[in-house]
Amino acid sequence: MSLTMRQGPLAGSPGDEVNFTIDGPAHRLFMHDFPRRVRARFAGETVLDTGRGRLLHETGLLPVLYVPEEDVRSDLLEKTAHTTHCPFKGDAAYWTVRVGDRTAENAVWGYPEPKPESAWLRGHMAFYWDRMDAWFDEDEEVHGHLRDPFHRVDARATSRRVRVLLDGEVVAETARPKLLSETGLRNRYYIPAEDVRRDLLTRSEKRTACPYKGEATYWSLAGAEDAAWSYEEPLEDAAKIGGYLSFDHEALTVETRPPGGG
Repeated sequence: MSLTMRQGPLAGSPGDEVNFTIDGPAHRLFMHDFPRRVRARFAGETVLDTGRGRLLHETGLLPVLYVPEEDVRSDLLEKTAHTTHCPFKGDAAYWTVRVGDRTAENAVWGYPEPKPESAWLRGHMAFYWDRMDAWFDEDEEVHGHLRDPFHRVDARATSRRVRVLLDGEVVAETARPKLLSETGLRNRYYIPAEDVRRDLLTRSEKRTACPYKGEATYWSLAGAEDAAWSYEEPLEDAAKIGGYLSFDHEALTVETRPPGGG
């Protein structure tokens, strides 16, 4: 994400404050080896098992894992008539994954005859992440997508004062939040649960998965659905925000002041 999004060097507009130019197309591709074993499972079968995966970074897109055809269970694949065209990579062919009576339609694609400028895609396949049942990075199950090695999360203690209001009523107020910085995203403040009016919150059914922080649980306020979220069992990079809540909704006002501010 840091390479291809926002103002990363492979983004469409990397910004003006640089001392370099990139001699090449505005839409850029960069592929490199992924250093660990990756597996994908569907309907109880391991469809993909590779130690030779490669991440493709492409302008404006999240990285995509491509794996050698030899590391995919070809006996579980059925070629389909579906095709798509990419002006930068070529014409993509698609395969459906079939295990017993379960199918994942057009879940796999590849470029049998890629464009000359992306010839290294030949002999590789990619999977739609959400069409498999489970993914593993080494022996750890991964949710969301593989971690981008150029993306990071930092959580820091801060004494900035943060106050969250809904229609003028204080929902949360603290002088001991955690400040979370994540590549390509704006800073987020996470507030200790003890400094939140929990009586105003209702647990939501919504859940999201982040490969850098973990699974998020959401909370709603009257008139502000899914206005807060927390990582109750965060991954190691986000361990400091475990049980803390962050707020973001158009109905809310989030005020921040420097340490000691009135």
